[in-house]
Amino acid sequence: MMKRRLIAVFAALLLSSTTSAQTLSIAPFQLDVTPPMGSPLCDALCQPASAIDEPLTARGVVLIPEGQQPIVLLALDWVGVGNEGQDEFRKALAEAARTTIDRVAVHALHQHDAPGCDFSADRLAQEYGLGGKIFDVEFAREAIRNTAAAVKAAIPQAQPVTHVGAGVGIVEKVASNRRCLGPDGKVKWVRYTATRDPEAIVQPEGVIDPKARAVGFFNGDKPIAVLTYYATHPQSYYGKGRISIDFPGLARAQREAELPGPMHIHFNGAGGNIGAGKYNDGSPEMRPMLASRLAAGMKAAWEDVEKLPIADEEVEWKTFDVALPPGKHLDRASLESIINKTTETEAVRLNAVRHLAFLRRCEAGHKITLSRLR
Repeated sequence: MMKRRLIAVFAALLLSSTTSAQTLSIAPFQLDVTPPMGSPLCDALCQPASAIDEPLTARGVVLIPEGQQPIVLLALDWVGVGNEGQDEFRKALAEAARTTIDRVAVHALHQHDAPGCDFSADRLAQEYGLGGKIFDVEFAREAIRNTAAAVKAAIPQAQPVTHVGAGVGIVEKVASNRRCLGPDGKVKWVRYTATRDPEAIVQPEGVIDPKARAVGFFNGDKPIAVLTYYATHPQSYYGKGRISIDFPGLARAQREAELPGPMHIHFNGAGGNIGAGKYNDGSPEMRPMLASRLAAGMKAAWEDVEKLPIADEEVEWKTFDVALPPGKHLDRASLESIINKTTETEAVRLNAVRHLAFLRRCEAGHKITLSRLR
């Protein structure tokens, strides 16, 4: 009798674990989003595209928690996706995944030798005879359609997720503060993408987050997708019209070669007062060196990942809409004056267009959606 009871209890536990195993599915996707030659790069702040060092990609995952609507995470090798560019991208991906727009996050890695996307700015530019100058509008719309199609095609191929894990690795000699203070507490040295001033170089690294982070999704022992994060401006050198994924993209590619199989998706953290200036002199030789250092941190983060079983109640997506006040330097009259000044360079006028488009959007009450996946 006791033996039969033990067998019954074991069978019930086995059945319970079997029926609850597939509580989350994941569908990785990837596609080429390299613009055609002649396209504006870096929102027309750099030379237009004339060569391709590496193709640009859009890559991401659709997370499908049991009993919840899908969640779409997208990372683009573009300089930025702003204003109505965010709206159009998120709307298209939401429709493709049959979810709501608030469950879609679109992230740009911010490489400078790459295009942007801001339909609000282009619409405003058209009013001044500058339409199509900030980015290739038709290409951007095509990229949105293609990304939505990739999302839709990926979902039927979704794989079950049995475990997730997170890890941390230290990145050596990549990020540093851009602005360095002198003895009087005021900014004395500035080191942006590259620095050759010996005094600026020897200043402290400053306040940064030195950690690369990795999140892994597994089906049993098989990794399906690896999401990595590191906070820095992602430029080594740029501005010559050569399309490039720059050093974060090259680090991602190195990890793909070292760990083939899972989709590798990198989310470059907000740069702000952080760049590679202390450790970068802007020479082409530094790009692969910075990439190798970042890849080493990514590898350390991956090796630190601890796999844990996942259940549907552990998948939580939250959003919060914020409306931060625009900077005081964004003055409508001043921006309109710059745009109307036909003797000014086109790049300066277009930059003012972008700022004015954002200011108008703020004044109209639009908010930015912050999201968190747990």
